[in-house]
Amino acid sequence: MMKPITPFQALQRIVEIAGSQSAAARGLGVPQPTFWKWLQSSKRLPAEYVLLAEELFGVSRHDLRPDIYPRNHPPAPEEQERWIGIDFAAPGRERAGYVTVSGTGGAR
Repeated sequence: MMKPITPFQALQRIVEIAGSQSAAARGLGVPQPTFWKWLQSSKRLPAEYVLLAEELFGVSRHDLRPDIYPRNHPPAPEEQERWIGIDFAAPGRERAGYVTVSGTGGAR
């Protein structure tokens, strides 16, 4: 298992992989001075670019923004394990007027 790196180190890793700040900025669709500002002042990638950066440069979203994508967050449950409905055991809830629906077909 790889040791986690800081968001700043992850941003620097993007530059290494891309070859330059200009190439990294082009890949993310921003001007080079914007990318420079991220490196110099904020030291992290804005949230709206994290998934694209992961796809383009292979740097993990967990390293780029651990505040948004923590490593210890459990995965989403499988569709069969999800519970969709009304908690009839909750105080003040009665069955009258409610319809039980089975096989929602992915409707949320």
